[in-house]
Amino acid sequence: MRKLIFIFSIMAVVTLIIFACNNNTKEPTAVISKADSLKLQLEHGKYLVYSVVNCVDCHSQLDTSKFSAPVVPGTEGGGGIAFHELLPADIPGKMWVPNITPYALKDWSDDEIARAMTKGINKKGDTLFPLMPYHGLSRMAKDDVEAVIAYLRSLKPIEKNIPARELFIPATAFGPLPDVDYKNNTRPDTADKVKYGEYLVAIAHCTDCHTPLTKEKMPDRSKYLSGGQHFKLPTFEVTVANITPDSATGLGKWTEEMFLTKFRANSSPEILSSKPGKFNTLMPWSFYGTMKDNDLKAIYAYLRTVPPLNNKVEKWPTK
Repeated sequence: MRKLIFIFSIMAVVTLIIFACNNNTKEPTAVISKADSLKLQLEHGKYLVYSVVNCVDCHSQLDTSKFSAPVVPGTEGGGGIAFHELLPADIPGKMWVPNITPYALKDWSDDEIARAMTKGINKKGDTLFPLMPYHGLSRMAKDDVEAVIAYLRSLKPIEKNIPARELFIPATAFGPLPDVDYKNNTRPDTADKVKYGEYLVAIAHCTDCHTPLTKEKMPDRSKYLSGGQHFKLPTFEVTVANITPDSATGLGKWTEEMFLTKFRANSSPEILSSKPGKFNTLMPWSFYGTMKDNDLKAIYAYLRTVPPLNNKVEKWPTK
C-alpha cells in the first residue's frame, strides 16, 4: 500500500512539473526586419518633423499672406528665409535659415546634426543663433533625435546654397549652451500625461514664444508661458498668448475638448487658406494641429500644472 502511495505521489509531482512548464511557455517574440524597423523610424521621424518639433516650419519658404504662414509646397527643408527681413527688430544683423535637405547635409555626420539640434553648435564649431530651439531639443530622447535625423535624410534634396549669416554681435552672447548629452535622454512614459506633456512642450519649443524674454534675450522663467512676446512683421503685428492656467487671462477656463478643438479648427484647410491680413499669427497651426490626440491631451494636462500667471494679452494692436 505504501508503495502504491509513493508511486502515485511521484506521478502527481511529475504532472505538476509538466503543467507548470507548459504554462510558462512564452509566445515567440516577433522579429522586426531591418527594413520594417527603418520604416517605423521614418514614420516617427516624419511625425516629429511635421507635428511636434516642426523643423520645416522655419527651414522652408512660408506664405505669410495666409493664416499661420503655412509652408509653400515644394520648399520643405530648403531654408532661405531672411529672418532679418521677417523679424527685423529681433535679429542683430543678417541671418538666413539654413537648408536642411540632403543636399546641404550630405557632408554632415549624424553626430554633427545631433550636436546642432541639441547643443547649438554647427559642423564648423560655430554657435547657432538661439532662434534655433536647441535648449528645448537638448531634452529630446535619443531615439527621437535619431528618428528626426533619419527623416531629414529622406527629404527631397533642394539645391539651394544659403548665404552665411552676418551678425553684429556673437551668438555666444545669448547665454550658455545646453550642457546635456541627448544620448542619455529617455522619453517619459506616455501613461504619465503630465511628465510626457512637459516633454512635448520642451521639444515643441512652446517656451520660445510663450515665455517673455529677459533683457539678455533669454526666457524669463519667473514668467513661464505667460505670453506677451510681441512680433512685428512687415505685414502684421502679433502678441503671443498667455497659456498658463490663469482663469482671467490664460487657459484656466478651457476644457480639454476646447483645447483640442482649437488645434483642429485652426489647422483646417479652410482656415489655413484664408488671408486674414493684419489679424494673422505666427503660431504654426498647420503643424501642431496635426498632432495626435493623446499628445495634445498630454500637453493640456501639463499646462494645467504650471503656475497660473495673470497677464492680459492683446493679441493684435488696437491702432
